[in-house]
Amino acid sequence: MTKENKTKKESGGLLLYGAPWYITLIGCAVVIFSAYVGALAVDFASMMVLIIAYGVIFFEIGERLPIWNTYIGGGVLAAFFGTAIIRQLGLIPEMYLEPINEFIGGDTVSFMTIWIIVLITGSVLSLDKKILLKSFVGYFPAILGGLAAAMGFGVLAGLMFGIAPADVILKYVLPVMGGGNGAGAVPMSEIYQKVTGESAVSYYAFAIIILTIANIMSILAGAVLNALGEKFPALTGDKKTLLRSSKFDVTDSDQITPGFGDMCGALMVIFTSYVVGQLFSGFILPEIFGAPIHEYAYMIIFVVILAATGVIPANIRAGAKRLQKFMNVSCAVVMMAGLGFDFDLAELAAACTLSNVVIALFIVIGAVVGSALVGYLVGFYPVDSAITAGLCMANRGGNGDVAVLGASKRMDLMAYAQLSSRLGGGIVLIIASFLFSFL
Repeated sequence: MTKENKTKKESGGLLLYGAPWYITLIGCAVVIFSAYVGALAVDFASMMVLIIAYGVIFFEIGERLPIWNTYIGGGVLAAFFGTAIIRQLGLIPEMYLEPINEFIGGDTVSFMTIWIIVLITGSVLSLDKKILLKSFVGYFPAILGGLAAAMGFGVLAGLMFGIAPADVILKYVLPVMGGGNGAGAVPMSEIYQKVTGESAVSYYAFAIIILTIANIMSILAGAVLNALGEKFPALTGDKKTLLRSSKFDVTDSDQITPGFGDMCGALMVIFTSYVVGQLFSGFILPEIFGAPIHEYAYMIIFVVILAATGVIPANIRAGAKRLQKFMNVSCAVVMMAGLGFDFDLAELAAACTLSNVVIALFIVIGAVVGSALVGYLVGFYPVDSAITAGLCMANRGGNGDVAVLGASKRMDLMAYAQLSSRLGGGIVLIIASFLFSFL
């Protein structure tokens, strides 16, 4: 009898978040009560357990709710929308909302940073060298295919509402496909002002509305594509790699059970790679053709070089894979629930005019169709290519990547998602600087 089965037997067969149901429910009740009476602190540990206390409840419901658990995204998406509803109804003390946002993606201490860099390093170091190089060579054509189709579909939708193609491309498509908010809509609005002389604020105010609508659609589309892949297995792989007829795991690391020392070594590789990304982004080569390059993009390139050259020992790669699995399985509910607390449902509802919704929907569909078709032509599974090269271009950057991959149950593809948001978003900024001049 395994340890998990033994725990299930002792708890009457029901485990919540890995523990007997009564332990989890009592723990959640104590934490939430402490928050309501103002006794809970606002430090890192307190915010993490508060997010878990709310998120686990919705996660477990979502995992067991018929139809939702199969077709709409399961527990992680339930955690996201559940905490968003909690915030909207005022069922969490206001004093904890800002600390939660700082915990998830603050400028000084960010759980999301740790989450993303562990997933990136673990997923890249676990790929076979040949598969790795083939995947990254074919990935940028898939991104460009999604961008081209998003423009075409967006223009078609714009014509239904009498909006000129140039306006659709500049004000709808580019913000949606531009790498999110901070790395996309904000610098794009500044480029818009420099090139056209018009207000950056007015451009950004509209861009963020369209981007928010497209972000939600991308998350829901991720869940739909996951259901499509499960219904038609030939369209997708093992949810860990893009290339058809390929395996995710490195053969030599499969035979290794990493110990604490291996995981410590992996942490050293992970954090050093992150610092290398910062060094290039902040000092050595912060811009390419005038477009700022994010530290994650440089980090991915560096980790790919490490993996391709084989300089990282197999036991360290196995340690990185073990850390990645822990972050993926155990902490997904933390990320998704935390992001939900930062999502304003009222703001989304106010922005949902018919024209905005239809055009944003067509752009997302175009991103999916274009990246899936081109991805298939370069040897990718169409579902996985559509999710990473398509939806992760059309979402809201880093936060959107986590939500889309969570909804599609493909957190192991984080490295590709970040390439879309960072390098793909950088490409869109360069394209935007030219299109603002000509259109």
